[in-house]
Amino acid sequence: MSEIIGNLLVAQSGGPTCAINASIAGVVLEAGKHECIEEIYGGLNGIYGILNEDLSDLNEEKERAIKGLKYTPAAALGTCRYKIDFKKKPEKAAEEMDRLFEVFKAHDIRFFFYAGGNDSQDTSHKIHLEALKRGYDMRVIGIPKTIDNDLPKTDHCPGYGSVIKYNAVSTMEVGIDVGSMATDDGSCCIVEVMGRSAGWIAAGTVLAKRCEADAPHIILLPEVPFEEEAFLAKVKDTVNRYKYCVVVVGEGLKNKDGEELGADKNNLDAFGHPVLSGSAEALAKIVQGKLGTKTRTVKLGYAQRAASHFSSQTDVDEAFACGVAAVKAAVEGKSGFMVKIVRTGENPYTWTTDLHPLEEIANVEHFLPRDWITEDGFMPNEKFINYARPLIEGEVQPPMEGGLPKYVKLEAIRVEKKLPPRI
Repeated sequence: MSEIIGNLLVAQSGGPTCAINASIAGVVLEAGKHECIEEIYGGLNGIYGILNEDLSDLNEEKERAIKGLKYTPAAALGTCRYKIDFKKKPEKAAEEMDRLFEVFKAHDIRFFFYAGGNDSQDTSHKIHLEALKRGYDMRVIGIPKTIDNDLPKTDHCPGYGSVIKYNAVSTMEVGIDVGSMATDDGSCCIVEVMGRSAGWIAAGTVLAKRCEADAPHIILLPEVPFEEEAFLAKVKDTVNRYKYCVVVVGEGLKNKDGEELGADKNNLDAFGHPVLSGSAEALAKIVQGKLGTKTRTVKLGYAQRAASHFSSQTDVDEAFACGVAAVKAAVEGKSGFMVKIVRTGENPYTWTTDLHPLEEIANVEHFLPRDWITEDGFMPNEKFINYARPLIEGEVQPPMEGGLPKYVKLEAIRVEKKLPPRI
């Protein structure tokens, strides 16, 4: 493809992570090195904000603030869960695509980067195809982001290393706490973590174990159908041996009929999925009711994806590199790809970035391999541990103020709108 000159637009989508802003920092700092990129804009609240022509001028942000994104949690540009749905709402989707390209043309957007998970990569792919169809010269590159770690073709996703680092230490500390109160009657504590369809997050808490007696004692994964009798037997045996049992459960745990234990079918999210909030409580009722064992629950919730104070340096470095790689690829003429992380070595762990076609990534979920899980289904095995351990290495040290991290906040200086308001 020939060289193009124009403006850059970057946006974030889906659930935030404590590493997603590092990718934005990578995009902005790398973009400033290329003369073909004139203005650098941020889409406020993802594709939803772009549809409303809500753009911010990232050139006007202080360099210190952009660099500070590497240790700041959440989505600095704002995020959304918004899908351009040609299958269910073709007419509306066509109108939205027209509107997007009106915004792109009005602001001479020639480089577009979208950081997010499965749905975000699908959106990037659709925009790439639409640009080709319309003959609009624009480079579109997806940047991977998801704590769920369920994007295919990449070794792992930015955001994942940090969430399992935080969850592993939280499980370790909860285990020490519960174990210190162990009595002859025994007790059980159930820790619920995120992960609708894939068990990567729950599996990561196995890194807390340094000996067999350490928590977690049981990890329940969405990939392995829940069997109540086997689970209760495992809990009972663990309590008999250690006086307590710590269970980690992925929020999307399913029974043998494929029904999610924690699904609220009366409450749907933006994509029509039942809201998941209660797998730990459902398990606690089973344990308390069937075994009579004192049971408590812990739900890590948003804390697990926002914990920049204990993020992985490896994760942040990789997220930043993905942003840099996206810009370099686009400047070189690439479009319709997602940046991916490629593992190049073990002991020591080494990695690099590469590109993969978006059409092979959009709406494809990557699950935990069955041969990375013990035969009884209650724990990840050494294959997983060897995979995950390097991803949590290193600690990010944010500046402190008054004993607390001093995170940055972008000024979000608005770009003047050029189009009539969206109807």
